[in-house]
Amino acid sequence: MTARHLLEIDDLSAGELALVLDLAATHPVPAHLDGRGVALVFEKPSARTRNATEMAVVQLGGHPLSIAGGEIGIGTRESPEDLARTLACYHAIIGARVFRHGTLQSMAGALDAAGVVVPVVNLLSDTAHPCQALADLLTLREAFGRLEGLTVTFVGDSANNVATSLALACAMSGVRLRTASPAGYGPEPSTFDRVAALGGVVEHGQDPYAAVAGAHAIYTDVWTSMGDEGQAADRRAAFAGFTVDDRLVAAARPDAIVLHCLPAKRGEEITASVIEGERSAVFRQAANRMHAMRGLLWWLAEHMETAR
Repeated sequence: MTARHLLEIDDLSAGELALVLDLAATHPVPAHLDGRGVALVFEKPSARTRNATEMAVVQLGGHPLSIAGGEIGIGTRESPEDLARTLACYHAIIGARVFRHGTLQSMAGALDAAGVVVPVVNLLSDTAHPCQALADLLTLREAFGRLEGLTVTFVGDSANNVATSLALACAMSGVRLRTASPAGYGPEPSTFDRVAALGGVVEHGQDPYAAVAGAHAIYTDVWTSMGDEGQAADRRAAFAGFTVDDRLVAAARPDAIVLHCLPAKRGEEITASVIEGERSAVFRQAANRMHAMRGLLWWLAEHMETAR
């Protein structure tokens, strides 16, 4: 028996995804992690992910232990495989926020090969951010009471990790996704294929106003992700006209909400008036990082008990 890792959002089935969202909204919370450790490895800086995950572990009765990347030196001081097997000696679950997605795959693969039933959870990698997608869906469901039939428009770099996981999560949940990006910043070809395999469609274009027409939610993210700082000036020029401002929000449905995974560059991808405005669900979305993570860890803990 191998663990159920979450490296990509579509490592869950559509039914499992719905169950995780149900658990995220369920109270009271059982002590499924009573007395057990959860290792949280952070190669990259973290605010929401660390706070959300640590508190989710505490709410489930567990003990979170956050470890900075410099303390362990993945790939230099110690291989990801050896690190995973060592952490599994002490912890029930391993979460990692890493530079390279392959690091997570190596960690999960080493545990599976050794027959160690300890899940690895992707807290962010260069290609995927599945835990953010869980919080996004939870926020949409809270706002509209459903997911099926909603339309979400992502404005910005549609090839980044947040947009990719969002596209897959929408396809799994019956949400229609549109993306609006300048030339060269649209979804990767593989994303279209993966979404299609899940029964969904990504409608991509370069006109943000056309893309938000009729949308229930407008979603944006920073134009320059961690690690791409050297491209910041070029990206600001390329994304001119793609700022989510009051005029763009007014082109969506009158009940549309605005989402942003944070941190935000106010005045670039989103204006201060929008992020602080009455349409903004940005800080509800941030709060839901904790609730979504709790639902995921709850589900993983129950699956581990079944596997044993």
